[in-house]
Amino acid sequence: MPAFALPAHQVPLHGRGREVTMKRMLAASLLLALSLVAPLGVLAAAEEPTVYVIQKGDTLWGLSERFLKDPYYWPNLWARNPAIGNPHFIYPGQRVRVYPDRIEIEPRMPATPEAAPSPRPSEEPVAERSFLVSGSEGYLVEKGFKPAGRIITTSQNRVIVGEDDIVYVDIGADQGARVGDRFSVYKKLDAVSHPVTNVILGEKMIPLGTLQLTEVEGKASKAIVTKSYQEIGPGSLILPWRDKRRLIPLKAAQQDMGGFFVDSQGGNKAISEGDLVFIDLGKSQGAQPGYLFYVLRDVVPDQQYADISVKKLPPEVIGALVVVASGETTSTALVVKSIDTIYRGDRVEVRAAR
Repeated sequence: MPAFALPAHQVPLHGRGREVTMKRMLAASLLLALSLVAPLGVLAAAEEPTVYVIQKGDTLWGLSERFLKDPYYWPNLWARNPAIGNPHFIYPGQRVRVYPDRIEIEPRMPATPEAAPSPRPSEEPVAERSFLVSGSEGYLVEKGFKPAGRIITTSQNRVIVGEDDIVYVDIGADQGARVGDRFSVYKKLDAVSHPVTNVILGEKMIPLGTLQLTEVEGKASKAIVTKSYQEIGPGSLILPWRDKRRLIPLKAAQQDMGGFFVDSQGGNKAISEGDLVFIDLGKSQGAQPGYLFYVLRDVVPDQQYADISVKKLPPEVIGALVVVASGETTSTALVVKSIDTIYRGDRVEVRAAR
């Protein structure tokens, strides 16, 4: 008899033992098949969307907040659905597919003579979201700007003062100043040029704080610093105070506009969500507080991978900003979404309701 034994999987099987082993092998195969199929089934179930029908007054902002708990998702939603002309108007009756991580708008069927008239967009701008501005936003001053006055010295000749400190200004009774008058304090920085044309757009004005007159003479006055955003010193400009703390509701643009991001309040080269920036569109171009602009970046095709000459690709949506104050030819805006880092020279665009 040979002095060795066959491996277990090669041992001949007979009778009931063979039957039991075959059943075990079949069960194991079935379990293996189920283990392979089950994840696919779970994935398919997870990808099954919820269908929602757009109601009058719905906005991309509201849909993003409602279904994804992220109101800032709508630039992505707009990018996936470029046929949408304005983020505040969606046609009632449109269907959207809501997934756990995204929202997709079903394409509208082309109208036919027999079909009912296509639904009209909501007539009223939906102000579902407002932005609170505190008055500490800067702006670009254009030609012809003249300040109301300047801080000419400080108590004890201090170089830097802050809240509750005493300063002296070159505004007095001769200019109509009275005790209790309030003023905003600013610092004027370097001129800002256009990133494409190099034309000077204006000089950057950065708010430093506020002050109130306590004693008034003919040509000068004593004042107390009532609020300080940044360091205040001699030479700082003053302008008549007005309450700049206000809510800026989103509203639909009346016309298509396109321009450029030209600079930021802090002068940072890389801009992200929450930063204040300046764009080259103002009242003369139709820009108004509450208008929402998308930040676009051109995509350059790599010709070595293209069989034909490709000159232009759809732009990439990298963020969004809302105008909080508009001058004649420039505006101050708050970046409310940045999918990617924003740089000086990136394009901005808003589309009117269609």
